[in-house]
Order: sequence, then structure tokens, then C-alpha cells
Amino acid sequence: MYHVLVCDDDKEIVHAIEIYLSQEGYQVFKAYNGMEALKIVEENAIHLMILDIMMPKMDGIETLENVRKEKSIPVIMLSAKSEEEDKILGLNLGADDYVTKPFNPKELMARVNSSIRRYTKLKSMTEEETKNCYQTGNLVVDDNLKKVTVDEQEIKLTPTEYNILKFLIRNKGCVYSIEQIYKNVWNEECYGAENIIAVHIRHIREKIEINPKEPQYLKVIWGIGYKIEKI
Repeated sequence: MYHVLVCDDDKEIVHAIEIYLSQEGYQVFKAYNGMEALKIVEENAIHLMILDIMMPKMDGIETLENVRKEKSIPVIMLSAKSEEEDKILGLNLGADDYVTKPFNPKELMARVNSSIRRYTKLKSMTEEETKNCYQTGNLVVDDNLKKVTVDEQEIKLTPTEYNILKFLIRNKGCVYSIEQIYKNVWNEECYGAENIIAVHIRHIREKIEINPKEPQYLKVIWGIGYKIEKI
């Protein structure tokens, strides 16, 4: 169930919106000024805000500014026709949409549903991207883009070098023998691959390390194997 926070100093408007949202299956949180709204956002998982511009104690613009410091949830601004400049300011500060009072309840619900759909789709995409992105310090392997960066500078690796680095950074902090690296990257048993792995490791170090002789990321554990350091 999605949670929607309605914030307006007019209690009748809040109550009316609550009825429509409840009919759509949303759980409703209510606030009557910006300070109350911020407290609710801090203490609860809110998926969307409906936020009036003109309110006592803290208006909608200041509330939106504070929300955007920490949250990326959709915000629909409520405004009177006379608040055109505030409406534009709200959009510039990160509001996703606005509805002018007096509003049509069906239009408001359509905008709420649309904002929730966009938010959940974007969130799932972001989670998927994060799931396939590995980082230690300033070394990043983005497996969605097959891209390696160090200090935000892209590093060009061969496919084999990339696969070795990806395997090690996915398991950062763990030490793997030459045999284990070969078996996991080549998907076959290791027979006399010591020199092959050593050469690839050297090339990777030359590309990702500032000083390959004193590596920050790709470490050798003498007599055991290699690891990507947790930083």
C-alpha cells in the first residue's frame, strides 16, 4: 500500500482529498503546516506528497526545499490561481506537478496515480542499476554499461581483464587463488594458468593503480592469491 501525505492548512480540503485517496487504496497521512509535514516525512515511509503553497508556520515552498534535501519522492503542489509565480518556483525547486484550486477530484487522482507509477518505475530501474554496480574507494565497475572508472576517469580493459576485475570486486575483501580465479572467469578447470593470470593481473594494475608497485586496490597475498581491497 502506498502512503500519501496531504498537507494543507484548510482541514476541509485535507479531509476531502483523504476520502478520494482512500477510495483509490492509498494510506493517507495528514498535516496542516510544513513543520508537521516534515516530521511525518522523517518518521514514515511516504511515497508522494500533496503540498499546499500558502500555509502558516512554514509554507509549501520552504517545505519542498527541505524535503528535497533528503528525499526524491513525488510532490504535487496545490496552488490558487493567483500564485502563478510560486507555482513556477515550486517546479524549479523540484515539484513534480501542480493542481490549481478549485480542482477536479478525478484530475487530482489521475495526477497522483501517474506520479506514483513514474516514481515506482524509476525506483525499480535505479535499484536494478545499483545491483549491478560494484565499487571500492574510487574504483567503480558498472556491469550494466560494462564500464570501469577510477576517480571518474574511464579505464579501458580487455574483455578478460574486465571479467577478472569484475569477479574480484564483486567479492571484494576475499582472497582467491589463481586456480579459483581461472575457474570462475574461464568456467573451466585450471591447468598451468599461473602465467596467464599473472600477466592479466599486471595489466589490470597498470591501468587502475596510480602506482602499480604499491597498489591501492588489487593486492597480492603472497603464497595464496589476489584480492580487491575493501576501501
